[in-house]
Amino acid sequence: MIQFRNLSLARGARLLIEGASLQIHPGWRVGLTGANGSGKSSLFALLRGELHAERGDLELPAAWVIAQVAQETPALPRPALEYVLDGDAELRRIEDELAMLEARHDPAEGGRIGELHARLGEIGGYGARARAAALLDGLGFVPTDLERPVADFSGGWRMRLNLAQALMCRSDLLLLDEPTNHLDLDAVIWLEQWLRDYRGTLLLISHDREFLDACVSHIAHLEGGRLTLYSGAYSDFERQRAERLAQQQALHDKQQREIAHIEDYIRRFRAKATKARQAQSRIKALERMERIAAAHVDTPFGFSFRDAPPAPDPLLTIEEGRVGYGAATILDGLKLTLRPGERIGLLGRNGAGKSTLIKLLAGGLTLADGRRMDGKGLATGYFAQHQLETLRPDESPLQHMQRLDPAAREQDLRDYLGGFDFRGDGVGGTATPATAPCASFSGGEKSRLALALLIWRRPNLLLLDEPTNHLDLEMRHALTLALQDYQGGMVLVSHDRALLAATCDRFLLVDGGKVLPFDGDLDDYRDWLAARRAQAAAAAQCPDRAADKAARKADRAQAAADRQVRLAARRPLVKESEQIDRKLAGWHSEKQLLDARMADPAFYANPDLAQLETLTRRQTELTGLIEEAELRWLELAEALEALEALMVGEE
Repeated sequence: MIQFRNLSLARGARLLIEGASLQIHPGWRVGLTGANGSGKSSLFALLRGELHAERGDLELPAAWVIAQVAQETPALPRPALEYVLDGDAELRRIEDELAMLEARHDPAEGGRIGELHARLGEIGGYGARARAAALLDGLGFVPTDLERPVADFSGGWRMRLNLAQALMCRSDLLLLDEPTNHLDLDAVIWLEQWLRDYRGTLLLISHDREFLDACVSHIAHLEGGRLTLYSGAYSDFERQRAERLAQQQALHDKQQREIAHIEDYIRRFRAKATKARQAQSRIKALERMERIAAAHVDTPFGFSFRDAPPAPDPLLTIEEGRVGYGAATILDGLKLTLRPGERIGLLGRNGAGKSTLIKLLAGGLTLADGRRMDGKGLATGYFAQHQLETLRPDESPLQHMQRLDPAAREQDLRDYLGGFDFRGDGVGGTATPATAPCASFSGGEKSRLALALLIWRRPNLLLLDEPTNHLDLEMRHALTLALQDYQGGMVLVSHDRALLAATCDRFLLVDGGKVLPFDGDLDDYRDWLAARRAQAAAAAQCPDRAADKAARKADRAQAAADRQVRLAARRPLVKESEQIDRKLAGWHSEKQLLDARMADPAFYANPDLAQLETLTRRQTELTGLIEEAELRWLELAEALEALEALMVGEE
């Protein structure tokens, strides 16, 4: 097991952890949480032997194999599959020794060769390449990527290769520091399942509450230099911590009443000779008293979206759009209308075109075909990770804001930046100084600044592509609350399911070059992904069969997937059509009664002019509602007929 005994850890002059005593048993999956800068990564460095404790002891089994994700990936010519296999160090040692012995053809070494082959079988070496390929598939690589050189991949994909290499290691202890930062939602869901099946001990740093809930059995929380272990997943930790803080606050309040009572006694009787001894005794009691701190749970983040200019309706419309890169088409037949107040989440497998669609909406790409119409007064705010590179490294957050809005008062800009935890000038405190240059900022600090700059522009259409990468839990929570209050239109791509579930009203599925409504929630999407993986696995089970049979099987799997997509697109149309039918029935019934009443001569014998005006207005209103609903019903009927024709053709 891993055991901390009264352990204290420091980085330079700063004490990060003080007096930690706890045990982590084999097979536990522990989430390590705490604010940025609290010491989580330093604790990982201690476990790897890169740092040493100031005081106390850390006991770790000497024979344990520790796996971690490398932070750097050199531009190697080595194929991706071979790079991942390098994660199993024993496998590589055996392969190297076998190659050397077999090349010598020495009969005397036959026994050693047999031992090595036996060990290779024990560690699953003969299936290692299949395991490595499965890891790469789960993390979003396609089969043609397996033989591509590592140097060909971008930085984010190299981090996925590093993660696959760490998972390939047959480790006793797996250390993962923000493993989901470079993953999309389908890879995150796959990784959750992999970690649930992992047999070793897991220590995981993550700011994704859904991911933590799915993967861990305990939470080790770092706060104020104290490392506290809680049983259960992250949601259980939040409840237990809230109960502990409430109890701490109650004890603090009780102690404050006791202190006030003692101090009052001292003031009243200190000067009286008969009571002086008792007063001195109480003074000493106060000095010896161990003070209970007040519970403190305030987040440093607190911001909201500024009022946007009046939004056009619709904000943006695309008809029969086609978009891609060069001659390659990514999305075709695109029909999309964005309206004020809509909150749309984009779902789809890696490479399906979610980021392409966001770039198109942001104006970073133009349509190769089709028509785009922007509403008059459209103000777009676009956030993507590559925009962090546009920050000026020699300028501070305050200078960035002044460049963005030269007319604003400096104090107003400082107050605004304070909501993103850019405070003061760097004297004292733990916040990032508002006047510090960006060159030394972490990824989270740069993301916070980019969000602050975007929000200040007052967009009425917000386009967010993975906005939570590098953000800690408190900042994610603040962003969620701000987005819930945002009044404009929003399109969001994120692997953070808590953010998607809390801020999106509907989802679009990007798949097979199409963008279609997804009638379901994130659990339904997880099931959809599982079905697609099962189809792909079934298609790959028999590689030795005739090529035409494999092609037919793949076609059937694709047709089934397409049918599921069209069924998902059909459900909201059917639902809306049924709702219109019910409304029309009620409106027709009400209008018939009105028509009959107003056609009755007796109604006009003693006419009530106010009532006559009300009934006439309602009759006109009902006529308009019925006409509008019938037109929409016909549109839905045509759309359903088109979908059903496609489905019949597929059968």
